[in-house]
Amino acid sequence: MLTPANAARYAWFVVALLFPVALLNYLDRQMLATMKASMVADIPSIANKADWGFVLGCFKWTYAVLSPFGGFIADRFSKRWVIVLSLGAWSAVTWWTGHVTTFNELVAARALMGISEAFYIPCALALIADYHQGLTRSRAVGFHQTGIYIGQILGGFAGYAAEDADLGWRWMFSTCGMIGVAYALPLMAMLKDPDRSRSAELPAGPPTAPLAAGEVFRGLLTNRNFLLLILYFTLPAIAGWVVRDWMPEILREKFSLGQGKAGVSAILYVQLASLVGAILGGTLADRWMRTSSRGRIFTSAIGMILFLPALFSVGNAGTLTMAVIGLAVFGLGWGFFDCNNMPILCQIVRPEWRATGYGLMNLVSISCGGFGDWLFGWLRDRDVALNLIFGAFAGVALFSVLIVLLIRPAPAGDDAKPAS
Repeated sequence: MLTPANAARYAWFVVALLFPVALLNYLDRQMLATMKASMVADIPSIANKADWGFVLGCFKWTYAVLSPFGGFIADRFSKRWVIVLSLGAWSAVTWWTGHVTTFNELVAARALMGISEAFYIPCALALIADYHQGLTRSRAVGFHQTGIYIGQILGGFAGYAAEDADLGWRWMFSTCGMIGVAYALPLMAMLKDPDRSRSAELPAGPPTAPLAAGEVFRGLLTNRNFLLLILYFTLPAIAGWVVRDWMPEILREKFSLGQGKAGVSAILYVQLASLVGAILGGTLADRWMRTSSRGRIFTSAIGMILFLPALFSVGNAGTLTMAVIGLAVFGLGWGFFDCNNMPILCQIVRPEWRATGYGLMNLVSISCGGFGDWLFGWLRDRDVALNLIFGAFAGVALFSVLIVLLIRPAPAGDDAKPAS
């Protein structure tokens, strides 16, 4: 049995072990957006922007629908094995994506990718929350999320590889798939499920008889605070998905950039800012929790307020520099928002329902994000102005600030007794 000091060190080691998995999960998503021009040129059955929006959306819809199931499995069984098997499936599908030749095959590959990734994020964040039960929770989640941002940064450079005659977009997917297989083996050896006997939140000893799925979902969906969190988690994410998936193409067309430069300009600065935001936001939230049970809520709301000028700036940018500044401010706010969603969830639901709860949040958020991707493509095919689209996103962000402030969590320092 680990001593308290060793247990604390292993809790951070778990974050370090999951960091590369988060990086890979988001690397492939960003590569798809960054290498769009090369993929469309190589797969002529992708006929228009709406088709590409459907490719982006089918991943999200599959991922969304299966996220609650993935979370429920993680809550019911071993989180370690759910994570390892998810990485194995991700690796196989990523490798296959490098070998597709038609629009329908690409759609199928993205749908399968949605299945593999639906089991990772709810499970990983719940596992981190299990290990970080005190005032390190937001920071731990924030450091894990930096893996996501670095994966997106690396994916932003994929456009250069796609344009290289000796590499190409197929090489990128195949190589990343093989890297995932190689990492799955040490991850399986070193990752462990938490010791229930040392948990301050779960009953010691053998697990009690688990509730039926219907009772779990009913308990979550009748929780006022949880419903507010779902709405808060969903509305800003629509803008986030559009920025992530469409911004390389927006900058390429608007400022006549090459695929490589457009990808880096769209991704690098926003993700670096998100990385800084996650670390700062996690630290601020954990410190604020010492004096207020709403510390994480207030920190997240600050991040949402930063969305407002950022989205207006992106929609009205007349120069590449102005667009990049807007994206960086958006990224900073996103980091504040992103590192606190699971910690807020921990304050309002039972500990053994966290992965399921996050899966339900993903179901709603990513389903709407998929439709947002498709709708954005549809609007752009009809020449709707960017300033109108991003102005609407800013209005949604303002409404989201009001929503998160309505959440009433458990008393400060008592995540184990969520408010109903």
